[in-house]
Amino acid sequence: MTSTSASGLARFNTLEESAALAELHEVCASTTWARHLLAARPHATTEDLYAASDAAMAELTADDLAEAMAGHPPIGRPKPGDPTSSREQAGMAGAAEELKAEMLELNLAYQDKFGHVFLICATGRTGEQMRDAVKERIGNSPEQEREIVRTELGKINRIRLTRLVEQDA
Repeated sequence: MTSTSASGLARFNTLEESAALAELHEVCASTTWARHLLAARPHATTEDLYAASDAAMAELTADDLAEAMAGHPPIGRPKPGDPTSSREQAGMAGAAEELKAEMLELNLAYQDKFGHVFLICATGRTGEQMRDAVKERIGNSPEQEREIVRTELGKINRIRLTRLVEQDA
């Protein structure tokens, strides 16, 4: 653990509960997930924090997952003014207009089938990789897709938790 993440973790561990909850809500929109991480404080290491996140993610109900997904904008349409979603979706930023249009159509078809946004850990992925993933996943059953979404959310949460504990103390 770097000294920056150690001091950031110490800062997080000592935050007043409502402030910590607000920071966790920026990581993941699931209240249940955030409350699990709060209940496990203080976290001795970042690995303990990640393990608590993974354990909480594994226990989320379908409703909890829906709440978590509601905090994510569709791929290709990051929230205006939100540097986190813009950074995470950078692979779509420079995509050709045809690819952006195709992704919009695929997002809508996916949402029609599953009732929620297509969720993928977009960090480091190209627009083409995200398009290919939605094309592949749209054939899944709702149960298969819910578990893939759980895994993808877990990846996103780890990336965001890393940023949270690397903030200046």
